[in-house]
Order: sequence, then C-alpha cells, then structure tokens
Amino acid sequence: MAANSSSSSPAAVKMASDGVWQGENPLDFALPLLAVQIAVVLAVTHGLALALRPLRQPKVVAEILGGILLGPSALGRWGAFRRAIFPAWSAAALDTVAGLGLLLFLFLVGLELDFRAVRRAGPRSVAVAAAGIVPPFLAAPGLAPLLRLAVPASARAAFLPLCVFVGAALSVTALPVLACILKELGLLGAPLGETAMAAAAVNDVFAWALLALALAVSGGGARGGAPLAPVYILASGAAFVAFMLCALRPLMARLARRAGPGRAAALASPGAVVACALLAGAATDAIGVHPVFGAFVFGLSVPREGGLAERAGDKVAPLVSGLMLPLYFATSGLRTDIDTVRDAAAWGMVALVVAVAFLGKFGGTFAVAAWTGMARREAAALGVAMSAKGLVELIVLNIGKERKVLDDTTFAIFVIMALTTTVLATPLMTAVYRSSPTATTPESDGAELKGGDACPA
Repeated sequence: MAANSSSSSPAAVKMASDGVWQGENPLDFALPLLAVQIAVVLAVTHGLALALRPLRQPKVVAEILGGILLGPSALGRWGAFRRAIFPAWSAAALDTVAGLGLLLFLFLVGLELDFRAVRRAGPRSVAVAAAGIVPPFLAAPGLAPLLRLAVPASARAAFLPLCVFVGAALSVTALPVLACILKELGLLGAPLGETAMAAAAVNDVFAWALLALALAVSGGGARGGAPLAPVYILASGAAFVAFMLCALRPLMARLARRAGPGRAAALASPGAVVACALLAGAATDAIGVHPVFGAFVFGLSVPREGGLAERAGDKVAPLVSGLMLPLYFATSGLRTDIDTVRDAAAWGMVALVVAVAFLGKFGGTFAVAAWTGMARREAAALGVAMSAKGLVELIVLNIGKERKVLDDTTFAIFVIMALTTTVLATPLMTAVYRSSPTATTPESDGAELKGGDACPA
C-alpha cells in the first residue's frame, strides 16, 4: 500500500490509486487524500462561519477555529481520524496548496492597498499607525523574559529573534479583517473607516518591514550561514523593493497608458499576473525573505493606470479568497495544540499576551487619535478596530515556528491571542461606536469591498 511505503519515504507516495475494486484505499494516495482534506476543511469552516454569522464575526475566526477543531486539540486526538484524514505524510501537499493561496492573497492585498487614501487621510493616519505599532513592539523585550519563565521551551530560541517575532506578532493589524469589521458595522465609507483603513495600510507596510527584519535576524549565522547574512538579506530586500516600485511600476504604468483601457486587459491576464507574482515570491525566497513578501511587493508595484490593478484582482480574487486562503488559516489551526498550554503559568502568559496586544494597540491609537482632534468615543472605537489580528499575525507565527524561534506552546499562546483580540473587536467596537452621537448606521455606508465576498481574512 502507498501509505506504508510513504511513512518512511514521502517521495514514494503515488498520485492516484487504481480504485477500491483493485483493493486500494484512495486515502493512501496523494491526490484523492488532498481532495478529501480540502473538502473537510471547507465544510467545517463554512459551517462555523454560518454559526458565527449572528455574532458578526469575520470568516478568519471560523477558519482558525475549524483548523483547531480538526487538529490535535480536538478531533486530531482521535487516532483513527488523524491517520485517515490528516496523516503526517500528507502535510507537505496540504501546506504547499495553502502556501500558494497565501502567496496569491498577499499579492491581492498589495494590489488593493491605495496610498491615495493615506494621503487623503493626512498625517493622522501615519501617526495613528505608528502609535499602534511602537508600544506593543517595545513591550516585546519585557515580555520575552517572562515568556521564557512561563514556557521553558521558549528559552531555546536566541533572545533577539524571539523579541522581534513577538514584537511583530503583537504590533500588526489585519487590514482585511479590519475592512470586514468596518463593512459589517457600516463604517467603511465613514470618516472613521477611512482613517482606520489608511492607518491599517501604513501598518501593513510597517508589518512587512518588521517581518523582513525578523527573517533577517533569525537567519544567517544563527543557522550556520555567513555571519553578515542578516545584513545581506536586508540590503537585498531593500534593493528588491526599490527595483519593483521605482523601476518596474513606472514601466508597467507607461505600458498601460500606451495600450489604453482595452488592451490593458490583455496585460492583466490571469496567467501573466499569477506567473509574475510567483516569480516575485521565488526571488524573495532566494534573497532569504519569505516568498509572500515578494508577491506583496509585486502587488504594490502593479499600477492603477488603465484599470490594470483592478482587472488583475478581479480575475484572481474569487478562487484565492474562496478556496485557497481558508486552507492556510485551517493549517495554522491544525498546527495549534492547545493541550500544550497546560499549567497556570502558561495560561497566565496567555492573559498577559492578550492584555499587552490589546492595550498596547488601543492605548497608543486612542492617545494619538484624540490628540489629533478625533472625538474620544471615535478614538476609542479606532483603538479597538486597530487591535484586530489575522493574516499577517499568522504569517509571522508560522514563520517563527518554521525557523524554530517559536515552540509549540508559544505558538499556541499567540494563536489564542490572535483569536481573542479578533473575536472581541466587533462587539467592543459596536458598544463603543454606537454610543457616539456622530455614529452612522449600516444603511448610510455605501462603500463596497472589492471582489464580492472579500472578507476571508
């Protein structure tokens, strides 16, 4: 049987079976097992999304919870289920499909980041973004020693990479999650929503800079490479970004203007767009930065002239958001074993991490927003909104686990934090903002998210 041989040699796994009439179990073969895994993940996550809809929770909550439910924290403890549906030898294929969906979604995020909105919002958005990043990031060096005391396994990681990954995980705001929360509350087109989205766009750029830094300090000499490898990685990454934004973007804009609106559609064909995003990801992987960084920067570099960015996004978004990306969140949940958070010290660390993540974001954002003239209730609502976590948070955590900076318990603690802050964002924001005399109603917001069901993360 294929499963027996694959347990010792993954390369021996066959693509498809000869069928049950030939005495073969299709779940012992790569393609039918992957199809069943995807179907199970989508069924569970969509079911949870429907159950959570009355609570107005973004889909990312259902997708992470679905992965946790299918993983070692719940159904994965049932040995027969784990061996049949999620055997260890199948992890590489599922992770690869999920990673491909993540890469393409990050391309879409870069594609839809509109820095003209940042300019319209003015300096306030930049100040709010910085205020939401700096306090939680600076809290990381104080949190890391406590984490090492509560979770002894975390002491195996070097202190600086641990601080950078923890700081990045605490500091990020999930732009897609924020957009969905604002849309759900009817605030996407309101002044508060515009400020929040502009600040989250700036936050996204800072987050990717922090991730690049985390990848640099966790590589190089720490893993047997050249002692100056972190410097080379940062310099090469900066050169890549400069080339994409200062050379490739103007070139594509010039081509789009010359082609005109009609022929620009040909430039934005799905095959060409996906190929370029994948090549950009391969380039940053060669540099030493995660492939999603290259796809994100390529998305930023696609110009809006001639509707190029909009056409490219419309072609790629439905498949990625509806099918491939949920697998990434689910695989993050599958890696999360809540049973590793066992004693009082570990659960106390969960409470502390949640408090630092929320209060650091909320306090800094509220203070700066109020200082720049925003009403106190709206400033409080903005602080709550900026505390939502999601995609970038999970990317940071998964890469930290891959790099052996985050152990299983620390990974589970921060996944619980991401879920908690995201679950609390909608009800807290509703409670704070709806009591404001300037609050809008959902019916007053005519703004639309792109791509139909654009709330996957």
